[in-house]
Amino acid sequence: MTDAGEVVFNPFDPAFRTDPYGAYARLLAEAPVHRSPLGGWVFARYEDCHNLLRHPGVTTGALMSDGEREMLLRAQDLWDDWQHSTVPEFMNTVILMRDPPDHTRMRSLMAKVFTPRAVEALRAHIQQLVDALLADVEGGMDVVADLAFPLPALVICEMLGVPVEDREELKHWSSAAARLLDPIVDPEVFRRADEGLRRFTDYFTALIAERRARPRDDLLSDLIQAEEEGERMTDAELVANATFLFGAGHETTQNLIGNGVHLLARHQDQRAILRDDPSMIKNAIEEFLRFEPPVQVTARSATSPLTIGGADIDVGERCVLLLAAANRDPDRFEDPNRLDVARADVRPLSFGGGIHHCLGAALARVEGQVTVGTLVRDFPGIELESDEVEWRENFTLRGPKSLPVRLSR
Repeated sequence: MTDAGEVVFNPFDPAFRTDPYGAYARLLAEAPVHRSPLGGWVFARYEDCHNLLRHPGVTTGALMSDGEREMLLRAQDLWDDWQHSTVPEFMNTVILMRDPPDHTRMRSLMAKVFTPRAVEALRAHIQQLVDALLADVEGGMDVVADLAFPLPALVICEMLGVPVEDREELKHWSSAAARLLDPIVDPEVFRRADEGLRRFTDYFTALIAERRARPRDDLLSDLIQAEEEGERMTDAELVANATFLFGAGHETTQNLIGNGVHLLARHQDQRAILRDDPSMIKNAIEEFLRFEPPVQVTARSATSPLTIGGADIDVGERCVLLLAAANRDPDRFEDPNRLDVARADVRPLSFGGGIHHCLGAALARVEGQVTVGTLVRDFPGIELESDEVEWRENFTLRGPKSLPVRLSR
């Protein structure tokens, strides 16, 4: 453990955005637990992150005090924008930032369609969607634009009851709002994110009113019906969590698919393993999640004094968990910087853990398995159009912005 030594987590270094894994390796070796210059603690080891994700003495809400937030926002010239934005209400309402009993109530209403059994029942339909997306592909494609975004967006739109023709517009709002996951954004990025949330609020407010009048066989209608039967979700909760489900329903899977195809294009030996033994795809997806996780970092705040990794954490102190670093911890994984789709006992931390374990983890896994498995089956030859990959602006969410590839059968 170190107190603010020279080695600290600095996601604002431009080199970090391109390739964060050298920085993670150095943190694991020299400062796996340290105080952040931004306040709170940073944890890089697998065991520490695993324990914090499941500890009953932490919360995802109140990640900073009101005073800390005001100081940080004033430093970014964002305080006035924040006070007049939709962001505070969204953060106070969405399931991701709530603790029991509210979290338990909301999750129980949403979780039924995301159980492994329910998701497995969707596998054949997901296969049909992937086959349709690849039907006319010859010679090449942009994996992100032509496959990694459309597939999960189609699935979550169908599940929620969102008209599929609206998905492109919702994608732009979601991409803008996703920048709020990073702790520091410039004023223009924040304003675009707030505008994205405002558009979502208007959109789902209207769609919820329509579903109240004319229910359908979809998740949004089910949530409204459950509210009316006594397991209440307020209007604000319905809107915020519909927004969250749409964003989470495609953002993570888009990155998972994009990252997986990028890795296979760069590691022909691993692609050959999948081509020769398609049954390895489930394990391969776990290895992609470990090696290049779609969500790189998460955070918790202590609700009681606790000691993790030698750090004495006071009530209210923030803990930043470097999931991507933990997934390459040499104390947990042999030769962690080597991609190995046959690696045994992977169990990455990419979907979090504890009560806030990703609601859509089973869905993302099946979508990744079907999509990447089908691409390797139908196109054994996958080559990158360029060695230079443009990564998304977020550092919390990691995936290619676009991924042009050449394909051969």
